[in-house]
Amino acid sequence: MIWLTWRQFRGAALMTSALLVALAAVLAPTGSRLAADYAAGLAACAPGAECLHFYDRFFDAYRMPFLAGTLVVLILPALVGLFWGAPLITRELEAGTHLLVWNQGITRRRWLAVKLALTGLVAAAAAGVSGLAVTWWSGPLDQSAPEGFALMDPLVFSARGILPLGFAAFAFVLGVSIGMLVKRTLPAMALTLLVFTAVQVAMPLLVRPHLMPPVTSTFDLAQENVDMFGVRRDGLTTVTLTQAIPGHTGAWVLSSELIDGSGRTLAASGDEAVVHGVSVTSGPCGTQQARQGPEACLAELSRLGYRQRATYQPLDRFWALQWMETGIYALLTAALTGLSFRWVRRRLS
Repeated sequence: MIWLTWRQFRGAALMTSALLVALAAVLAPTGSRLAADYAAGLAACAPGAECLHFYDRFFDAYRMPFLAGTLVVLILPALVGLFWGAPLITRELEAGTHLLVWNQGITRRRWLAVKLALTGLVAAAAAGVSGLAVTWWSGPLDQSAPEGFALMDPLVFSARGILPLGFAAFAFVLGVSIGMLVKRTLPAMALTLLVFTAVQVAMPLLVRPHLMPPVTSTFDLAQENVDMFGVRRDGLTTVTLTQAIPGHTGAWVLSSELIDGSGRTLAASGDEAVVHGVSVTSGPCGTQQARQGPEACLAELSRLGYRQRATYQPLDRFWALQWMETGIYALLTAALTGLSFRWVRRRLS
């Protein structure tokens, strides 16, 4: 059975190996240069605004490779489910070759066990290696990523660490299980893609935020968390926050809002909020002072009681959340595997 299984999927395995070698050939030399550029730029910048500008320039210079690597790792588990998992059993059922194997003294359970173990382990290992390789390569970019591309943000988090391994194992067994139910390759592939996509969307929206209780804190207003400060035509002063929070680069911000001194919410991030008690003709927020930079004005707003209140998952929980979510996918994979062994006895003839 091992020899037969290898003969059946060796083409896909060799193709995947070639792709991993090509990925390593690209990441290894560019990753070393990326780390060196980041270290040199960070050493040259002064703390404050200059470092913020360096982070923006550095990330923009590597934005396209960053997105490409993330996309490759996200797509690979779906391809495993579609092209390795769904056809694994349906191909045999449509051709009728499963009956031939069983008549040669191979039990159904052994037949399924060898196929799942050999093919599934290779598929999961390929996704795991790609995920860890891209995690290593993108380390400097993850530390300098702007809002929306932080390491803990849903899409980026899903393409880092060991989570792609869990995705691939689940997608593979999901395809096998759906193939047993549908017994037709193309419908099984379509249904596998639909279910896998639904799980991929539901996990970061409904499950991941609650794996560990999020942290809620308040922060002074600073360049990192203020998007715009201006004056409207009616003379009212306005502030618009971003999702970023000072001192927590890479965190996953679940909510961000501007509050006043009494703790009352004025606006969510991205929305314009009116602040009172700020003079734009004199003082720290006056025209002359503003030319020297916004730091004094933002400090004045903080003195008046205006703060950012954010609920977030901090970066130091990255590996804890990775292991928790991978464990969930491992449990789902084990449950589907058990169902597959049950169905191979009762549903297939």
